[in-house]
Amino acid sequence: MPVSFRRSGTIAFVEMDNPPVNAIGQELRQGLADALARVAQEDGLDRVVLAGKGQVFAAGGDAREFNAPSVAPHLPDIVAGIETSSVPWIAAIGGVALGGGLELALGCRYRIAAPGASVGLPEVTLGVVPGAGGTQRLPRLLGLKAALEMIAYGRPIKASAARDMGVIDKIAVDPVAQAATLNLALLADREPLSTLPGPNEDADAIAATRAGIAKKMAHQIAPQRAVDLVVDTVTMPFGDGMAKERDTFLALRQSEQAQALRHIFFAERAAKAPDTLRDIKTPQLAHCVVVGGGTMGAGIAYALLNTGLRTTILETDSDGVTRARENVERIIAASLRRGLIDEAGAMTRRRNFAASDDYANAANADLAVEAAFESMAVKASVFAALEQVMRPDAVLATNTSYLDINQIAAGLQDPSRLLGLHFFAPAHIMKLLEIVQGAATAPGALALGFALAKRLRKIPVLAGVCDGFIGNRILARYREAADTLLMDATNPWELDEVMVGFGYAIGPYEAQDLSGLDIAYANRRRQDATRDPARRYVPIADRMVQEGRLGRKTSVGWYRYPGGGGKVIDPLIEDLVREEAYFAKVERAEMPDAEICRRLLLAMINEAAAILGEGIAQSARDIDLVTVFGYGFPRWRGGLMCYADTLGAQVIFTQLAELAKEDPLCWTPSPVITACAETGKLFAEYRPSDAS
Repeated sequence: MPVSFRRSGTIAFVEMDNPPVNAIGQELRQGLADALARVAQEDGLDRVVLAGKGQVFAAGGDAREFNAPSVAPHLPDIVAGIETSSVPWIAAIGGVALGGGLELALGCRYRIAAPGASVGLPEVTLGVVPGAGGTQRLPRLLGLKAALEMIAYGRPIKASAARDMGVIDKIAVDPVAQAATLNLALLADREPLSTLPGPNEDADAIAATRAGIAKKMAHQIAPQRAVDLVVDTVTMPFGDGMAKERDTFLALRQSEQAQALRHIFFAERAAKAPDTLRDIKTPQLAHCVVVGGGTMGAGIAYALLNTGLRTTILETDSDGVTRARENVERIIAASLRRGLIDEAGAMTRRRNFAASDDYANAANADLAVEAAFESMAVKASVFAALEQVMRPDAVLATNTSYLDINQIAAGLQDPSRLLGLHFFAPAHIMKLLEIVQGAATAPGALALGFALAKRLRKIPVLAGVCDGFIGNRILARYREAADTLLMDATNPWELDEVMVGFGYAIGPYEAQDLSGLDIAYANRRRQDATRDPARRYVPIADRMVQEGRLGRKTSVGWYRYPGGGGKVIDPLIEDLVREEAYFAKVERAEMPDAEICRRLLLAMINEAAAILGEGIAQSARDIDLVTVFGYGFPRWRGGLMCYADTLGAQVIFTQLAELAKEDPLCWTPSPVITACAETGKLFAEYRPSDAS
């Protein structure tokens, strides 16, 4: 049963039991309704203790039900029943009380949480608003400013902060036991939150919240609607506010944004090792080695240190060792400043960290991650040195962004021990981890990669071997299409503005300035020998590098960065672009913003579909994860292929076929798009095996 009822003397215990997170689906709601009816029939009760079985109170409504009509009993009615019960209910919160879980707790007269618990109303992150009174009760409890901070951004808070704010009343190691022994005098003057007056108006808090979510959650509808509902509590009666909240919730949950956000939410939850690896036992990691202590290597090392792993960075000389130590210490200091760790945590990381130029220090390591310069010769020498000292059962991994993992593995005595672990910068922050399976990669090595991703709390995506794997291959096509538009019709800042308008945080040219133009330049030089001579090549970015315009690191790239500050437009770029167009005999013409955006998205979709068809990605869902968590595709659009499904394969095929008349090499529709257009299949339904 999803809800159990037990009586002990004058106390009733109502326990929610819907593993793994006590999602509040229809059966659980019915169980709570039955418990309310049972309480009304029982004589002599002085309290009801509401708890969740296991480590979770309730993690919110069951999002899987959001695509279907709402079915009674409805959560607002359950919360109202708890609030108006003649017997006071006490919420005993273990683990998390999120969304509908917190709304249930707000219906209770008293709230007790375990020390490690967290509470929140994260509905806006799924494209909806709280739908069971969260926007109406919380402002009456906390005041306008605090309620806006919790609801508009959707960020959960820890128990200590929740107690300080007044969301919960008490922290106890055993909330259920504490609720059972609570002095009932504490509840005597507790009014239901629905009967409290609305909060005082706070124009500054409202303006600051609207500005904050416009910046941090640009283009998203739900956060602004949530603010509207919270602000309504200042003047609107509770009943009217509840009706408006419910109408808003029901309307938003069927919106494209909500469906896209639910898609990426479930995709993230489903990201784990393939079933074929489920029964493979992986060794317990104790010591890891990272080869290369630059920005990427130091980030990887710090990510490992965060999990408690002993970690050693290997460098080529004493200067490299010094730089590696400085880079790791810089991250530790930044984490301290931001409050992510305390002094004790910093000292633990320092104790577990070492840097050396002696490969003998890798002798007892369980895993080595190579993060050296992007050169096949360099990587070959690194792995040769590692093989000389590491145990035969230790796993070797490369963080290469582009190079052929099969070629790297071919130089090993045992190619099966190598896999790709493609981290994203900054490696200790970015959530995505592409796990690249080479032709010879052993299942045990692959399983270890997924186990490590879980330990690092990263989102793992399995990728096959090709130039750039999933993400960087799509990125390369994005940049190629952007450079073509730059040559033919636009300039960097106008094109960037178009993609920011679509939902990216920054456009492709500002992103290049951040990463450094020399990185992509080196990759283009690597591809020179194999590039199709019939494929159009735009040399503008090459000239930028040749003139020393490397981006932020040199204070000038596609933009200028005076004094190391924010970007400013550089009119010299327009002259450079027009000059290159003149040399290439290109007749530049204006192009509408919508057409610029359409071409860039079609280019990425076509490349992604080819990746899917080749089996480099196992599903469109995996491509969505990569594009959202690795490359800034707007989460509220669900990822690249989710967005493609909203357009429809037939529409995409028709538009690509038209563009192919200009340049068939770049724009001919991929076989996957052709197949989906002919069959009406969604990209979300396509699997690489469909091509066989």
